[in-house]
This record gives sequence, structure tokens and C-alpha cells, in this order.
Amino acid sequence: MVLNFKNTKALLEVSVTEKLYEKLVNQLTKDFTLSNITIDIPFKVSPTNLKTVLQQKIYNLILDDFSEYLNLLYIIDVPENSVKKIKTTNPLEIADQVSFLILKREFQKV
Repeated sequence: MVLNFKNTKALLEVSVTEKLYEKLVNQLTKDFTLSNITIDIPFKVSPTNLKTVLQQKIYNLILDDFSEYLNLLYIIDVPENSVKKIKTTNPLEIADQVSFLILKREFQKV
């Protein structure tokens, strides 16, 4: 199975193809709960909507509660060096790239 994804769309497509999408969503929800962060992921969420919900949540955490954002990355176990490689300072772009890192790590777990 491929674990070296180019982007979020490719990762989510593989998760659907491999019938791991539901487990991915469950793992994501579980880790947010462990971090005491609420995320409203609708039941039977589409991959596109999941990406949007996750990016918005990360964006809001970056701007409004940075310590919770860092705690979430720690709980999920996103590699620190991967986050440090993000070159942009635009919070929207950071949220997009961090969301991808989160989904990659969660995919590894399932």
C-alpha cells in the first residue's frame, strides 16, 4: 500500500479505495477527543467535506488557541520536523499543510 502521498486528495482517495476511510475518520475523531478539542465531523462525511472541516478547525486553533493546536499535534504524533519544514507564514496555507500531515499520520495508524 502506498504511504507516500502527494496531497490530501490522493490520501483520501486511497483510504476510500482500501476501505479504510471510516477507520480514518474514527481515528481522527478519537485523537481530537483525547486532546479535549471538539470537532464537528458529520456522520458519513464525504472526503472533500472532511478535508474542509479539518482545515477550518486547524486554522481556528492556530489563530485562537495555539497551545491546544500544539497539544493536538503532540497527541496525534505529527513529526515535529515535518511541521518545521512548512515554509509559508500564511495561516490558511499552514492549516492546509498541517491538515495533510495530520491525515497522513492518522492513515498510518489505521
